[in-house]
Amino acid sequence: MTLFLTGSPTRFGEDHFTEDNGFLGEVKAALAAVAGPGRKPRVLLVSAAPDDRGFTDSVLKGMSDCIHKSGIETEEIVMLDRRNATLAPELVHWAHWVVLCGGHVPTQNKFIHEIGLKGLLEGYKGVVMGCSAGSMNCAGRVYSHPELPGEAVDPGYQRWLEGLGLTDIQLVPHFEQVRYAVVDGLRLFEDIAFPDSWGHRFYTFRDGGYVMKKEGHPAELRGEAFEITRGAMRRVSDENKCYSFMNLVFISPHFPATYWHFCAGAKANGINVLGIADTEYWNLPQELRNSLTDYYQVHSLENYDEMYRAVAWFAHKWGKIDWIESNNEYWLEQDARLRTDFNVTTGIQTDHIAAIKNKSEMKKYYALGGIPTARQIKGAEGFKAVKAFTRKTGYPIIAKPDNGMGASGTFKLKSDAELEAWFHEHEQNFGQFVIEEFITGLLVSYDAIYDAQGEPVFENNTIFPTPIMEIVHGNLETCYWTNKTVPAKLAAIGRRTVKAFGIKSRFVHLEFFQLDRDREGLGKKGDYVGLEVNMRPPGGYTPDMMNFAHSTDVFQIWADMVAFNEARKPQGEQFYCAYAGRRDGATYKHSHQEIMERYGSVMSMCERVPAALADDLCDQAYIVRLHTKPEIEAFFKFVTE
Repeated sequence: MTLFLTGSPTRFGEDHFTEDNGFLGEVKAALAAVAGPGRKPRVLLVSAAPDDRGFTDSVLKGMSDCIHKSGIETEEIVMLDRRNATLAPELVHWAHWVVLCGGHVPTQNKFIHEIGLKGLLEGYKGVVMGCSAGSMNCAGRVYSHPELPGEAVDPGYQRWLEGLGLTDIQLVPHFEQVRYAVVDGLRLFEDIAFPDSWGHRFYTFRDGGYVMKKEGHPAELRGEAFEITRGAMRRVSDENKCYSFMNLVFISPHFPATYWHFCAGAKANGINVLGIADTEYWNLPQELRNSLTDYYQVHSLENYDEMYRAVAWFAHKWGKIDWIESNNEYWLEQDARLRTDFNVTTGIQTDHIAAIKNKSEMKKYYALGGIPTARQIKGAEGFKAVKAFTRKTGYPIIAKPDNGMGASGTFKLKSDAELEAWFHEHEQNFGQFVIEEFITGLLVSYDAIYDAQGEPVFENNTIFPTPIMEIVHGNLETCYWTNKTVPAKLAAIGRRTVKAFGIKSRFVHLEFFQLDRDREGLGKKGDYVGLEVNMRPPGGYTPDMMNFAHSTDVFQIWADMVAFNEARKPQGEQFYCAYAGRRDGATYKHSHQEIMERYGSVMSMCERVPAALADDLCDQAYIVRLHTKPEIEAFFKFVTE
């Protein structure tokens, strides 16, 4: 099926289909494809006033004249109304082109349900075009705004109706004519549509603009258009421009809990957000359900066959998949495999996944970019080779999984005896580890969002005074902060690293050590040494902290990158954003109440940490925005003392 949604296929006052924004050409091409070479299409018009013979007959004549004046020759044009309603199945099967005419939305909606049009259009291979009310009734859930006198003040008037389910796009047609319309003393936009848009998205455009959805392709909105959502209206497209309703498969959108913001930002940009998770739909948070266009439940996200079937089902229903993403380290390999299998080219493919997952492979790309890194040897080379390696580096050394995330499974070894004991304890899997020299310095991150050209649209710097490995193994309190700005030297090496790894269209979290002393072969004090690349957002609450620090919304910036290949969310006042965590069972000098009394005015977030994150982030989180660096240490001391 090829679907066209219009207010009117003509410019206001004209008697033929507009050629603006390529409309007439697209309609002719679609009809030629379905009718066949040299054949004239058969046209079925569906009335919006099936019991008003005079009105219906005038629409039949007007639309027939308009079609022919547009240079479209037809075999026959038939109007479907009450007089021939029993023939609906035969007429739909007969038609190459079904046109849902304009009129009163609830009246037409009632008629299409009476004739079972939704079922008749299942599997339909022809062209469907909606005009005004007909376009509105194409939606799965129809927004039927008040139109006639009395409807806006009638408590029984239903603004939400079940539609044909051909699209989830909800329209307010005829922007030019209705922008300042008043119904029962209420402004159609400011007093009716704007309040109704909370939790919804409506699109409005002048006659001549349109939405086109070809089978196997994302929907496109062509021409000057506006989106109405969250009580406000914004321009999303200009004349002779295109706004793409892309298909984004988002994997595991329910974890971490804040990831629903990625989905919300994408859906706000007109993207079809297609979620896959391993829990029932109604168990998802309400905010996430509102942010998904469609959902597929699998028994296990680990089962690739299930995941493949889920993506295939979305591709069948919504057309070509444009993005597959989880923004989650754990699923990077699976994401890449799905992209490769479905020819989704907007992210990392299977042939490049080792470079960003295996620490041993990372070294090669660091070297390409001239980025210094700690010396490393694979555990697979055996005890004797690793022991010889320590003669060059000295102790301590770090043993960590070649393909792994987080600090668990990472070991700090201080002597030959500890090294030998470690090999004995890991005799079954020491080949899965790498061993690196231990570097002392300040652990910092370069966090950024990169566009399709490999250029940053957002950058951030976070400081970790105590490495996560020491926090986890020592059961210490977690304290770290997000910087106001990114040091120029860190930004330079961060950008060089991204370029070396060939990364585009991604959120990245790169870890570096800032040397606390000169180290031969690595650099001078204050220089940065590459530690790990993580091709996903930083974990925990750091994305929220970036929002607080830069007075912005990194979830929306990522979604803007996906939809528009640019950042459209501005930054405001800059702060230091500090995180301090407390562990259950420990005794602290200052109570929770005292913390809130002192820091409540600058507290951005205060909540319990999910158990899955507690090893790294403690059990209770306090996040504040501060103006100066000295305030950071004072805050850490007050919370953790």
